[in-house]
Amino acid sequence: MTAPIVDIRRGDSPLILSMPHVGTELTPDAAARLNPTGLALGDTDWWIDRLYDFADDLSPTVVRARLSRYVIDVNRDPSGASLYPGQATTELCPTTTFDGEPLYEPGREPDPAEIDRRRTAFHAPYHAALAGEIARVRARHGYALLYDCHSIRSVIPRLFEGRLPTFNIGTNSGASCAAEIESAVVAACAAAGPDHVLNGRFKGGFITRHHGRPDADVHAVQMELAQRAYMLETPPWTYDAAAAAPTRAVLREVLAAMLAAGARLYGGQR
Repeated sequence: MTAPIVDIRRGDSPLILSMPHVGTELTPDAAARLNPTGLALGDTDWWIDRLYDFADDLSPTVVRARLSRYVIDVNRDPSGASLYPGQATTELCPTTTFDGEPLYEPGREPDPAEIDRRRTAFHAPYHAALAGEIARVRARHGYALLYDCHSIRSVIPRLFEGRLPTFNIGTNSGASCAAEIESAVVAACAAAGPDHVLNGRFKGGFITRHHGRPDADVHAVQMELAQRAYMLETPPWTYDAAAAAPTRAVLREVLAAMLAAGARLYGGQR
């Protein structure tokens, strides 16, 4: 595949928005192997780029994957190790949906050699692009604020019990960012009501855990949104502008609070 697999839009602020699961493109090889369930791309983080387009006013850098997570999940550990041992999840190269349904035609799942090829061709470049933008932003401002944008259906019994809170904040149990930044994000969500959780079912994936290095002035937060907050959760996955409006207002406060906390922490240096 010769077309770019990562879109980068550079901004002037310390904020970086990572969008690893918004992509819907497939490689020809993956498209030939996937079954109709796989080709439907049901576990995409639908409309995330549209949901966050208000953030342009904050001049963030945006790093966006173009490939579907069904080709390779750039938010999984490249070693294949589970980020949530003992809990159901999907693999580096997923073979099932979140509900456990097969994605591939029988016998056409990627073998270890194919997984390794995808890891080199697609996983590594996303993280290289993200690392490059983090280094650029940190060089300019003295620090970087990485915000990893995600969404998921509200009810998936295989992955979690009951209905997921709307705002699921992940900081790898406080290890991926300074306490001041974590507190600011939580407070911004709390101001909108009780439908949020810190380090619940989703504590942050590989992006948050790998790139979040507060001791090196890189602070990472994952936000996993319940999709009911901005879209219909059944095909054709329609964006719901009326539902999205209050969600966007909260997210604006979250990003503003994260930026303000970073400025306080670093004294507005640049």
